[in-house]
Amino acid sequence: MSTAPEPTAASSKSIQAFKNCWSCRVISGGGLILSGAYVFSAARRVMRQGAPVSMGTVAQITFAAGLAAWGLVIITDPVGKAQRKTT
Repeated sequence: MSTAPEPTAASSKSIQAFKNCWSCRVISGGGLILSGAYVFSAARRVMRQGAPVSMGTVAQITFAAGLAAWGLVIITDPVGKAQRKTT
């Protein structure tokens, strides 16, 4: 038994406005990409100082790649753009 709240008209309207708002997607996606670049540069700074590569550094680089990918997904907005093929 799921007790998840049902979406109201107001929340549905705000979600739809975010999907149609190009500047909102660019700002939030760009922020995530820049966050990923910052995390990646912090990991590279440790490696440039000559420290051995640890699991923490690898985790930082992986997290930075995930942030950047998430930002690209928000900017490109692939949800709803794929057309279902009819046979």
